[in-house]
Amino acid sequence: MPPVIDNNKCIQCGTCTEVCAEDVYFSSEAGKLPVVTYPEFCFHCNCCVEECPVDAITLRIPLPEMLLYKREEESL
Repeated sequence: MPPVIDNNKCIQCGTCTEVCAEDVYFSSEAGKLPVVTYPEFCFHCNCCVEECPVDAITLRIPLPEMLLYKREEESL
């Protein structure tokens, strides 16, 4: 699932486009709302979510990855 940008929170700083290693936001212009151009390339590293200064980005983790997720305190 691609990143979801809250248009009301986004300050159009371009941080998400700079930190994305997979160019999911390719061709997004500085000073404008970022565009998720290549959602299929997102590998859910959470980098854009963590670096967003106003928490305008959410990441919906696909079900197969959620099933494999294990909280740290549960691991052996």
